[in-house]
Formats: sequence, C-alpha cells, structure tokens
Amino acid sequence: MDWTKPKMVEDALKNIVIEFIYNPKSSISEIYLNEENVEYLVRDLVIAEKVSDIATIKAVREFAVSQQQKMGKKKGIVMDGRDIGTVVFPHAELKIFMTADNDVRVERRFRELFEKNPNITLDEVKRNLEMRDYIDSHREFSPLKKANDAIELDNTNLTQDEQLNLALLWVKERIH
Repeated sequence: MDWTKPKMVEDALKNIVIEFIYNPKSSISEIYLNEENVEYLVRDLVIAEKVSDIATIKAVREFAVSQQQKMGKKKGIVMDGRDIGTVVFPHAELKIFMTADNDVRVERRFRELFEKNPNITLDEVKRNLEMRDYIDSHREFSPLKKANDAIELDNTNLTQDEQLNLALLWVKERIH
C-alpha cells in the first residue's frame, strides 16, 4: 500500500476493525486487527519506526481518534497515548502527562523491546524514541503536547508501584 496516496489510505481504513480483547492468560487486553491478535506486532521496533509517519496522515488520525472515543463512551477506561488528553478525551476526569528523563525512557523501552527482539541495540531504541518524539510533537494533526489541565508525573525515579499508587491517589481525589 502506498501511504502517500490519501485515497488509498481512506479506502483501507474502511476495512479496518480494531478491538481490545482481554486475555485471561496474560491478564492484559490485547490488540486485535480485523479479528487477528496483533499485540506482539505493534510492540516491534519495525512498527515503532513507522507509526509516527503514518500518524501524520489526517485520515489515520481521525480514524484512530474515532476508534478510541468509541472505546471510551461508557467511561471507566484508562488510555495512554500522545494526544489522549488533548484530542481524544479533552474532557476526561483525570489526565496524567507522564514524563521521564530521556536516558531512562530509552532504557525502559530497550528492556521492553529486547524481550521480543534480542538483536535490538540501545542506540536503535534511542534514535527511534527521539525521532518519534520530534515527529509527534510537530505533526499538524493531534500533536503530542500536555493538556492544560493535565497533572504532570515525572516517573524518572519512580517504580511502577509508586507510579500506580500516585495515580490511584489522584483518581480517589477526583472521585470523592
């Protein structure tokens, strides 16, 4: 498929169904594309290298936003993404904008990807993150930016449990 031809992209989007289906074995909701589990594919560096370029296409952004909004209609959902608080759910009850030192982000992403691809290098991951950050921050549609009403969470020096506990505290403050 030629992603530079908007009509081809728009036609392809008409035939795409994205779902999250809970997997009791892994205890996570996995991504399905047209009834095929693609969870393992979407976490691959090859995909990560293309995602920001594809996300600059207006029809793709509109499709993605529409899909995400459908998932969140009944509320009670936690989503992460580079435009979730500004474009997808601008009226969300709680928005957390997570940040971390770039070296820490690179190391975390490397560990995540290394499990699936032991041939990956730290330098490849660093270049990919820097490229994605730049492209996503400068794209015309749905750019990466912190929502004005988001709480910033710098998790550079926090464990996953500490991050979760802090987020849960903020949830409880908003609910009560």
